Amino acid sequence: MKIQWNLFLAFFRVGILGYGGGPASIPLVHKEVVDTYKWMKDEEFGDMLALANTLPGPIATKLAGYIGYRVAGILGMLNAVIATTLPTIILLIILLSTLASFKDIDWVKGMTAAVIPVVGMMMATLTWQFFDKARKGMGWIKAIILTAVVFVFLSFLNVHPGIIIAILIVTALVIRDKKREKGVNA
Repeated sequence: MKIQWNLFLAFFRVGILGYGGGPASIPLVHKEVVDTYKWMKDEEFGDMLALANTLPGPIATKLAGYIGYRVAGILGMLNAVIATTLPTIILLIILLSTLASFKDIDWVKGMTAAVIPVVGMMMATLTWQFFDKARKGMGWIKAIILTAVVFVFLSFLNVHPGIIIAILIVTALVIRDKKREKGVNA
């Protein structure tokens, strides 16, 4: 029962504080899952996030569903998804009805504009953590080259992230198999 309560609290906080959409919730999910409750390690979270990004649908609910299922089965999955979406639905109704009547007031404009840099910084921090993990695993040069290549594919060539992730997974599997063959033949 305690695990269900912890799941609910973790994803309820994500639902309440995840202002800015699903991608803005990723650092919050990471904080709860990896740092606070230690349900996963950084590497597992990164792998799960990469796979979740290839699937259709909102990222926050995909993460909640998978983590909830992994931690506490079907009931955990339902609990985490409800905890993630319920605050958003309630807050959305309250916020939109309130902001609609006050949208032209300067402090409301300032408040909504002030959130953007906070969410941007959270995303930058998560990006740095993933880059740092890649640097530790591959080294500076390979990490920088791979980051630059992926940036070009995403930003300028408009290649879908799922395609890039699939190519990287296949490449990693091929490299792993070649290393195994060399180890067996040696």
